Formats: sequence, structure tokens, C-alpha cells
Amino acid sequence: MADDGGSGARAGSDGPAEPSTPSGKGLSASPVRPRPARRLDDTEQHAFRVIRCFGTVGSLLIAFGALGAGAAPVLNPVFDIPVLRLFPRIPTVSLAIAFTGMGMMVIGWLLLGRFARPTRPHLATPRQLHRTIILWAAPLLVIPPLFSRDVYSYLAQSEIVHRGMDPYALGPGEALGISDPLTMGVSNMWKDTPAPYGPLFLKAGSWIASVAGNNVATGVLLQRALALVGVGLIIWALPRLARRFGVQPATALWLGAANPLVLFHLVAGAHNEALGIGLMVAGLELGIRRLPVRVSGDSPPPLAKGELAFILLGATVITLGAMIKIHAIVALGFFGVMIARRWHGRIVDLLRAGALMSLVFAVITVSVCLGTGLGFGWIGALGTPGMVWSWISPVTELANVGGILGIALGLGNHTGSLIAILGLLGYAVAGAITVKFLWDSFRWRYRPMIGLGVSLGAFMMLHVAMQPWWLLWAVIPLAASAGTSRFRVVATAVSAVLALLIPPTGSTFDGRSYILPQAYLAGAIVIVLALLVVRHQSPMVFRREPQAAREPAGNHT
Repeated sequence: MADDGGSGARAGSDGPAEPSTPSGKGLSASPVRPRPARRLDDTEQHAFRVIRCFGTVGSLLIAFGALGAGAAPVLNPVFDIPVLRLFPRIPTVSLAIAFTGMGMMVIGWLLLGRFARPTRPHLATPRQLHRTIILWAAPLLVIPPLFSRDVYSYLAQSEIVHRGMDPYALGPGEALGISDPLTMGVSNMWKDTPAPYGPLFLKAGSWIASVAGNNVATGVLLQRALALVGVGLIIWALPRLARRFGVQPATALWLGAANPLVLFHLVAGAHNEALGIGLMVAGLELGIRRLPVRVSGDSPPPLAKGELAFILLGATVITLGAMIKIHAIVALGFFGVMIARRWHGRIVDLLRAGALMSLVFAVITVSVCLGTGLGFGWIGALGTPGMVWSWISPVTELANVGGILGIALGLGNHTGSLIAILGLLGYAVAGAITVKFLWDSFRWRYRPMIGLGVSLGAFMMLHVAMQPWWLLWAVIPLAASAGTSRFRVVATAVSAVLALLIPPTGSTFDGRSYILPQAYLAGAIVIVLALLVVRHQSPMVFRREPQAAREPAGNHT
């Protein structure tokens, strides 16, 4: 819908890859269509396959390591499986195996990135990326949860719904009892807290509860299957959105879907962010499907056939995403900006688009809340995640520094008060950033999709409970719309570091901190040996590319 300029981000298209002609009849080539890319040559194909195998071996190692180092249920069924039950009995070795696999997958992803760099003359195809994602994800589908125990909270809260109780008023310990198999797997801090998730997610979880009952292993696998629906939506929507915004589909798939944070936390960890993000990006893809491409100053063409229907469908799907995780609601604001710019770009158009988005959100939200029978209690429980003070959150670390200074100055430890104050300030700053990008996007200074990614990133980064997988709310929409190499470099570095920060058990190993360095060292030794094998099999993997294939830091697509 627009080829915006400004701030190093060509605003590109809010609509389909083929814009409407002034008469509204016929289609012409989009000015923001990504350039055609040639397939990899034989040497590059071989290198690509070697890297794919390297990452697949890493995924298999994670799968075996997870048997002894994952966030296993209290009543661990692995103990009943011959041979495999060895892994839970050697947890330190299992942790080293899992760390080795994690490192191999992250390095494999980084090496794969050279074949998704948009300025290369030869690029991997989306189909090659799809196969790679499937191969890397497959071993993670049938293992214990990794990196956190949140999936056990999903199971317990879903069972509360299945039994006809209110998950927004009762915690698992109160509703099911401490000795219930589903409660036993929940982290202690969440056993007496209400569910912070949307009613649509808990209703879907109640259907899983009706099938799995008290069988925790079956419940975990079904919750992972639900998360895979979201991952599938992400894989479906990303290349389509990328084409609309002039980004190479392979680049978007590599950064947004093959990302280790997706594989580790959305697939292996079965986090419900997968479904929330998946519905959000799928809704955006559907919503802008019939919007015409426009350049700032163009007069808008007549309404295209089916355009309004797709707008309503897109807003509905985005709202369903918000009924999984409320963060998806931010997308409605930027979708409204896209619609306002498509109409006439006036303030009145912005107000009309905002009213339309608000109406759809209200109707769908009320329908879901009443249709599920769970009501609106989820609104009051949205603050539950704030009970966790994440050590990777900048807000939390700033409060901790303030608490230490208070103790050093004899003023007492006021960390809790600082957390409360800085948490509110973080919300205010993120809200201000969102308003700024909404307005700047409306004024054609940024693509609304870029504004969406930056705004969601601000909300995640400035939350006291920030977790690595939360940043996918920002990375995935930006992967489909941000054309600067600077963004890709930063997103790649952040994703790689965060993917390795959290141990696969989700534990801090308090009192046993020596275990982590040992596991990292053992993993590093094996990874170096594996990389030597890769270099022997395909020397070009580590060969420096010609200058023409590399991209200056400020280049745009």
C-alpha cells in the first residue's frame, strides 16, 4: 500500500505484491517486489546439505540430552523405557549432551544464514528452508519439555477449565490439590496463582484435558501439537508477508522461522506464544491480501472485490491471537494504520479504521469470553507474569542495581519498590514508543509492520519478567518487513545469545553452579570437533565470500 521512506526503512507495501492501476482494473508489477534470486550452485547445495545435517545432529543430541536434562514431569515415564532410562540417571552428562546439541543448532543456523543473505547472487529456496526447519524440529517433537515448566501450568489450568472451575480465580494447587499429577509438575511459584492466558487458549486446553486426563506425557505432546499449529501459521505467513514488503522470503524464513528461539522455545518448550504469534501474522497476511499497493500522495483506487471481507477476516484472526496472548492486540493498531493509509490517509480515516478495529475486537472478544464460558476474569489476571523478576530483563537488573546501592548507602533494600516503579515506567515508555510509531507510520515515515515489531519489542524488553522467547513477538514481524542489514545483524546476534542463555531444564542450578561450566566445556570440545568434520566435508562453509556477495551495513532491500 505504500513505498514509504524514512529512517533507513523503505516503508514498502502494505498490500499485495501487485498494486492496482489508477483505474482499479488490471495489475502491474510491485515496486517493492524482492529481486529474483538464482538457486544455489552444486558446491553451495553440498555445503547447504552439510550444514543441514550438522544442525540435525544437534537436534538429535538435544533430544537425547532432554531425557535426562529436560524439564521432565515429576512422575517421569522415561524411567520405564529400557536403555533411555539411563539418561535421567546421568543428569550432568545429559546436560552436556543437550548443551552440545544447542550449540550445534545455533552454529548451524548461523552458517545457514549465508545462504539466506539477500544480496547473494544465489539464495536458498523457501522449500529448502522448509525442509530444514522440519528436519531440525522433528527430533524435538517427542521429548520432555525444555527450558521451562510452563507447559505443566497449561495442563493444570486447562484441567481446571475441564472440571468446570474458574482458572482466573483458582490456582492449580487450590483447584486440583497439591498431590494431583498435573499440579505436581507446576513450578512452585505458579501453583497458587491464576492463569494469565486468554480464554481461547484455555478452552482449547480443556479439550486436550478431556483426551489426556491425568496422563502428563500425553498432555505435553498434545500441547506441543497445539503449539505446532502456531508454528505452521508462522511458516505459512512469513514468506507471503516478506514478498509484500520487498524482503526475500528465504531471508524471512531463516530469521523468523528457523530461528533457534522458535525451535527451542516454541517447539521444544511448547510455549503458547507460538499460537498467539501465528494467529497475529496470519491475520495480518489475510487482512492486507486485497489492499492495493500505494505510494505516498497517490489517490486511493476504488474498493477491490473482497477487500472489506478480508479486512474483517484479518482483524478477526488477529483478535483470536489476542485471546491466546493479549500482546497480539498491538497488531490491530498498526493494521488500522494500514487501512487508514489505504483509504485517504486523513485523520478521519484513521479514526474510522480505529473504530472498525475496536468494533471487531469487541465483538470477537465478547463472543469468545461468553462462548467459552470463562468470562472476562483473564483481564484481572494479566499481571500474573510480573511476579517473576527475570535476570535477563533490563528493568529488573536496573532495579537490582538500585537495591544494591540502597544497601551500600545504608538506605535499606528497596528492590521490590523499585521493581514496581520501574515496571510501571517500562509500560509507559513502551506505550509512548507504540504511539510514536503508530503516528509515524500513519504519516508514511515507517512501514506499519516495522512499527509493530519495534513496539512489541519495547513491551517485551521493558517487562520485569522478560523471557528469551518473548522477543519473537518482535523478531518475526520484523523479519518479514525490515530490509536493513543492520537489523538482521542485531536480531541474529540477540537470537543466538539468548538461545544459549537458559539451561534446558529451566533451572538456575542454585547450589550446583559448577555443573553449568562443566557442561559448557564438554559441549564446546565436541562442537569444535564437529566443526572440523564440517570443514573437511565442505571447505566453502568457512570460506570468505567475495565482496559482491556481502552487504554494506546500511543497505536496504
